[in-house]
Amino acid sequence: MEGNTIKIRLADDLDRSELFGNMDSNLKLLQEQLKIEIIQRDNELVLKGDDTEKAEKVINELIALIGSGEKLDAQKIGYVMTLTEKGMSYTDSNIEKDIICYTHMGKPLRPKTLGQKNYVNAIRNKEVVFGIGPAGTGKTYIAVAMAVSAYKRREVQKIILTRPAVEAGERLGFLPGDLQDKVDPYLRPLYDALYDVLGRETAMRLKDKEVIEIVPLAYMRGRTLDNAFIILDEAQNTTREQMKMFLTRMGFESRMIVTGDVTQIDLPRGKRSGLVEAVRVLDRVSDIEICHLKDVDVVRHRIVKKIINAYDRYYRDHPGDDEWS
Repeated sequence: MEGNTIKIRLADDLDRSELFGNMDSNLKLLQEQLKIEIIQRDNELVLKGDDTEKAEKVINELIALIGSGEKLDAQKIGYVMTLTEKGMSYTDSNIEKDIICYTHMGKPLRPKTLGQKNYVNAIRNKEVVFGIGPAGTGKTYIAVAMAVSAYKRREVQKIILTRPAVEAGERLGFLPGDLQDKVDPYLRPLYDALYDVLGRETAMRLKDKEVIEIVPLAYMRGRTLDNAFIILDEAQNTTREQMKMFLTRMGFESRMIVTGDVTQIDLPRGKRSGLVEAVRVLDRVSDIEICHLKDVDVVRHRIVKKIINAYDRYYRDHPGDDEWS
């Protein structure tokens, strides 16, 4: 491979298996994404290609992460590359030094991207926060973790998680069981996040004591919620009336988080999304912060980001194309 050549000397105490990855998977990923050749030679890496300077910065960032005790995976390596392309540093940002809380297994939960870190800081500092972004950016999971953290610190007395049940009409009626059984499938992502943070037994015990409520949005009408951490998930599927109703439920010593993805609106044709309208209406209201998470904040399998980008490109190139012809 033609181009520049740069050599990186590896310290004797560096965990090479962590840097290289299983069967050199990390090096292969770097070569593929950065379009360079990496040669292992004794105590150094030889980089060959057209953009070896950027590759050198990325590898030095990864070495610094390993030195601080962090583990590498494809998502983290990809994000380090993204920040480097923007002239930013992952290690200088201190992203993973911010611990939100610990799971029931003792695992620390941290933001994984700058977007997530800004989202966490907004929740800490503002009374109402909107977290808007594509699938996989951690909008709901971080909100639930922050709610649990606030409850453990006795900042709130209860946690309320809610979602709109978009297909609530006749289709819901055909599902077996009582009303709670019928709406539970719509609330399952909230249960999953809660179980992961608190553990199933603790979460169910707190739910039985009504410290935690997981309810469809329709159950919120008429209530005033004091001393509560309130999360509205999938808010893109609220109508404008539902969104206003929800936001006006907030009582004293309470906090609200509204999460949603405006690219996945499932409302019937002709219905306006309450989330889209709320962002426009409340954009300059003090004590409200609107956080926009991007595709670079996706922390699921790396193919998820590729899927999101592919859809974005398609709809940008084909405006108004709502269905296949």
